[in-house]
Amino acid sequence: MKNYCVEVVDRFREEQIEKGRSELTAKTYTNTLCKFNEWLLQNEGDINNLTRHDIQSYINHLDSIGRSASTIQKTFAALSVFARFLKRSDIIENIRVPEFRKQNNVAPKSLERNDKNRLLREIERDGNLRNISIAYMLLHTGLRISELCALDVEDVEIHERSGQVIVRHGKGNIARKVPLSAEARHHLSKYLESRGDKNTALFMSNERKRISVRTVQYMLSKHGVHPHQLRHTFCHDLVGSGVDISTVAELAGHSDINVTRRYSKPTQAELEKAIEQVFS
Repeated sequence: MKNYCVEVVDRFREEQIEKGRSELTAKTYTNTLCKFNEWLLQNEGDINNLTRHDIQSYINHLDSIGRSASTIQKTFAALSVFARFLKRSDIIENIRVPEFRKQNNVAPKSLERNDKNRLLREIERDGNLRNISIAYMLLHTGLRISELCALDVEDVEIHERSGQVIVRHGKGNIARKVPLSAEARHHLSKYLESRGDKNTALFMSNERKRISVRTVQYMLSKHGVHPHQLRHTFCHDLVGSGVDISTVAELAGHSDINVTRRYSKPTQAELEKAIEQVFS
């Protein structure tokens, strides 16, 4: 199946260039198809026998891991061109794609302190060392869920008084290093000590495979939160503590600092607290 994928994608790329597409556009299309195929293989799909369900499920997957509407629309555009290449326009009919909305200056929804403490308390009570470590990693590093799942053991450095995680597969394939807090180092060390295996993936599923985005989403959903909320909380907490916007952007892997600036907007709860402090 992998050989077929390489073959069909190569033919698709050649046809796009013959039709006058630029090398850059053809490369963008093929990169999109390769990522789509990786997802298919992980979800028992087959690029040789695509269905409308495959396309819709992939679009839903991208939306669930926090990809922007514009990114998803570009992905769908590439998949649409590929579907027409296969003479399978039927698989892209009536696909629901998130609408692009003009970015506003409202701060993304983050967890209030009580909700954050409740989440950590519940997960620690469950006693699953992997899940505890994941929760602290997401809250204290701001990693995207896809970045977390892609981490290998070798991407983590833990010392007595310091540590860091190396994100090699960030958005736009931009790598970055994020320091680890004492709490994150503590729980990650306990988890790794309990592993007793030589698997390269940092976080493993119960089936001893690399953990999937869906598994993390499901684990957190049982506690009433979405992974991206933890990333929002990380950014909001840093900005609220007076950390420079450019530093927060670097830690979060934001290529556009205007995205980071949204976290400097006070939440509704903070506005209400300000009024209470002055007028009550």
